[in-house]
Amino acid sequence: MESKQMDEMAERRAQASADITAETGIDDAMIAVLVDTFYARVRADAVLGPIFEGHVTDWDEHLSQMRLFWSSVALMSGRYHGRPMPKHLNLPIDGRHFDRWLVLFETVAQEVCPPVAAAYFLERARRIASNLEYGVAVTNGAELTRGQRFLNPGLPPVTPLARHEAAEKTSSPPQDQQESRRQ
Repeated sequence: MESKQMDEMAERRAQASADITAETGIDDAMIAVLVDTFYARVRADAVLGPIFEGHVTDWDEHLSQMRLFWSSVALMSGRYHGRPMPKHLNLPIDGRHFDRWLVLFETVAQEVCPPVAAAYFLERARRIASNLEYGVAVTNGAELTRGQRFLNPGLPPVTPLARHEAAEKTSSPPQDQQESRRQ
């Protein structure tokens, strides 16, 4: 790709990010609070915590990559250059784990983000979870029809997580941080 084309693409990406920030209030600081709070809840979760602890060896690096990932997803920044699907394919997870992940994510997003930003993040999180669940299902030999969920009978049962339980997993961010995000 020519230098001029790359410059034009970078300008379009920067403008798209600026437009999204103007519409939603999402910025790198909000993404950092969301990611850090969410993964603190994941690590404290009785079901998801052990899975992550068994596969994440450097939490600082993981959180850094997740901030870049969500910057790319939410702000179209293009900062993340990884491939998330292969990292999930052989994990001992199924649709129930993705449901739990989404409850935690939704709870945190609603706690630390203003409503428009929380809705924006959640729309993307649901799509990501659905795509990852489908990839895990196919890897495990399942053939899903539209709307069908992947439940791996070889995994132990997973108790659904209620929103109030998700909110209790870790302490909330400082009150001033919550208030500034909800406005």
